[in-house]
Amino acid sequence: FYTPNITPDPDTGLGRWTEADFRRALREGRGPDGRHYYPSFPYAAYSRLSDADIGAMWAYLKTVPPARQANRPHALPWYLQPRPLLAGWKLLYFKPGPFVPEAGKGAVWNRGAYLVQAAGHCAECHTPRNRLGGFRVGLYLAGDPAGTEGGLVPNITPDKATGIGRWGRGELIDYLRTGMRPDGDSAGGLMAEVIDNGLRHLTQRDIEAMATYLQDVPPVAHAVRKAKPAKGEFEY
Repeated sequence: FYTPNITPDPDTGLGRWTEADFRRALREGRGPDGRHYYPSFPYAAYSRLSDADIGAMWAYLKTVPPARQANRPHALPWYLQPRPLLAGWKLLYFKPGPFVPEAGKGAVWNRGAYLVQAAGHCAECHTPRNRLGGFRVGLYLAGDPAGTEGGLVPNITPDKATGIGRWGRGELIDYLRTGMRPDGDSAGGLMAEVIDNGLRHLTQRDIEAMATYLQDVPPVAHAVRKAKPAKGEFEY
């Protein structure tokens, strides 16, 4: 999949879109022409954004300098190219609608849940998928041995053996803010980009809210390990 031009260029970007078009894309996973988007665009998470945050995102994107750059078509096998098939995928795995606070949980927990589930869309990488691209049941945030760009994505549930259950609250907050792990190592790869380009800009309250939520999700025992190389294959 190749990401599209979302600058306000009128010919190759979003310059001819309306705010309603933008809202439909995030809420429903559909383009201005009604076609379904592939879930590589994480609308399953963005659908949970608040109306206010979607409006703020649209207001910001309109201020980005327009760049004239044509979109690159996705390189997909023929059997995945018909977009009407995505309607079936949505029936199975997509529940549109904004985030609804959970009764019985405090404001801090619900703020953390909103940031993790919607704005941060953490499950898009940290939850393994089945062969149809839907989340595997019972493995929410439990890590993926074949994650984004083929890398290992760790278990971030509070399981003590395979997740982050042994991390203290302060250690988790420091990691989300700086990328520094309790063992002295630091985040690498795409997670380093997430922290450098995203999480470090959050307020301290929001970082603490994410930590509150992550330490309260159900722990899942799921060891994420690299697959053993095939016979005769050199392991780098």
